[in-house]
Order: sequence, then C-alpha cells, then structure tokens
Amino acid sequence: MIGMILCGGLGKRFRGVSQDTPKTLSEIKPGYTITDRQLFQYRSAGVEKVVLLTAHLGEKIKEVLGSERMGMKLEYVQEDEPRGTLNAIRLGMESVKDDVIVSNGDVVADVNLGKMQEGWQKSGLRGSIFVTHLRSPYGIIELSGKRIKAFREKPLLSQYINAGFYCLSKDVLPVLEKFKVGNIETTAFPELAAKGQLTYYREDGEPFWISVDTPKELGTVTKEYSSRTDKPWGYEKVLKLDGTGMEKLLYLMAGHRTSLHYHNVRDEKLQVLQGSGWAEYEDGKRKSFKKGSIIHIKPKMVHSFVARRNVLMQEKSTPHPEDVVRVKDFYDFRLK
Repeated sequence: MIGMILCGGLGKRFRGVSQDTPKTLSEIKPGYTITDRQLFQYRSAGVEKVVLLTAHLGEKIKEVLGSERMGMKLEYVQEDEPRGTLNAIRLGMESVKDDVIVSNGDVVADVNLGKMQEGWQKSGLRGSIFVTHLRSPYGIIELSGKRIKAFREKPLLSQYINAGFYCLSKDVLPVLEKFKVGNIETTAFPELAAKGQLTYYREDGEPFWISVDTPKELGTVTKEYSSRTDKPWGYEKVLKLDGTGMEKLLYLMAGHRTSLHYHNVRDEKLQVLQGSGWAEYEDGKRKSFKKGSIIHIKPKMVHSFVARRNVLMQEKSTPHPEDVVRVKDFYDFRLK
C-alpha cells in the first residue's frame, strides 16, 4: 500500500496563525507537525512510500519535508490550483497506479491503519472509510414531558462522521475520472456507497480525533501533545510527575505490543481502564488482563504488554521516567 496525504487546501479559517506556513506543517509539539503525526502513522503501519497531494504553498511543503522522512520515500503531486479533494486524489492515483491509504492532512487521530487496511482487504470492496462519533460542541438538555430531565456536557453523538482516512483500490479510479473535480465525499463516495462498494472502519472506545480547521482546534491538539509522546503501538501521556511519583496513560492499539523491557528501580501499578490483552514475560509466560485488572510491575521484571483490543491503562509509579531498559524491540522505527 502507498500512503497519500491531502495537503493542498487554502486553510482560509487558519490564516490568523501564519500566512506563509501550510496548515499541515503546524507544530503540535516542538519539532513535530500535523504531517509528521500522519507520516509516523504510515511508517508504523509498514508503508514505505507516501505521496503528498499539494496545491497552495506546495513548494513550501516540499522544501520542508524533502524526498525522505522517517525512512519513507516522499513524492509530490502538485495541482496548479485546488479543485477539490476528488481531483487531488485522482491525480495521485493516476501517478502511483496502486491501492492507497489516503488521509486528510489536517486530521489528528488515533487510528490503527494496519488493522483498517486488513479489514478492508478482507471485505473485497473498493473502498473503506474511517468513521468516528462526533462530540457535540455544546452541552445538551434531556427532556421528559414538560420538564427538563438532565444536562449532559458535550456528549458523544450517536451518529458517525467521515473521520478523514480512506483505503481505496486502484479500481476506484474510473469513478474518480467520471467526476474529475469536487470533493470526494459528495461525488464518488455516494456513488460507491449506492453500489455497495464501501465499507467502514471504527476504533473501540473513544480514540482521540480532531480536524484542525481553526487556531482554536490547533490549541486543543497542542494541549493534548504537551504531555504526550506517540509510539508505534499507541502513545504515552504523562498526567503527573513530581518528587512523590508519576502518573500517566498508556494507549495500546489492538494487535500491537510494547517492547520487551524492564525498569531498574521503577515500581509501577497499572489499572486497565479499557480493552483487553495480556502481559508477556521473559520466560514466555502470559497473564491476561481486561477492564478493571490491576497489574503490578516490580523492578527488574522483564515484560511486554500486548493488546487484543484497544487498551487504555493508567499507570502509577515511582518518579523515574527515564528508567526503561529495552531487551527486545518489535518496531524498526520510533520517535526520538
């Protein structure tokens, strides 16, 4: 599979941040942009080549990213002017002549691209869309008869939305050529859906998802990443670190695992808030866990966590954040 990132939009609602920096190159933490986040996801899913679909400020994107990043080959398809997402994807697919994973360049999301691709290939259909629940931007009021029953603050809505990641077969190209221009969401996708040729992918739980359309939304992402580090298997997020201890969240995607590692002095207890999997130890023994389980990892205990379903853990430990000794890693690339 080849990755493609849509990064040619004008970003009209974003121009208060910068006039000469493409929105997709906005930093969500120092030295780490929205595009870097997506490239890391592609790299973690085993993608070896990514095509950047550019228009507005395309030369700036090429100047910053170059021809190689995170061990992947980067190529560029440049539009003279933006003509909608369908035209950009069409030009990209005509260039690569292969199946692709496409992402909207302004989306920051926890999506397991490897699992999404696997499910789509098993379906035998021409496309798959990552879907997620939308969180209401407002609190809602529940009514009962003539009275107000309750207030709910910004709940997740029951409906699903297009979350901006797609798997597309090269066989979809004739449909794209039929429409030429416009947004793929209102042209090709409805036609493919009517023909029963679209499936979907969704994540367990409530994964982080946001489309960065305004400076306010960029602020939401930078706040999230002020204490978060992405990993090939998910992420770690520090909640507290002082002389008395450390607390953090660990998110592990289904089918992934942490390195086999140990701590020299760090003593930690982890509570499983979501999902299921197992802890695997140096001697090969396994101990299953599920929501509500408590796991105690003592110093020198060599271990790895493996997720059967998306796992969210809260860790409480002694204050030794750098005390990690890797015995065996299962990924050939990680962020420094």
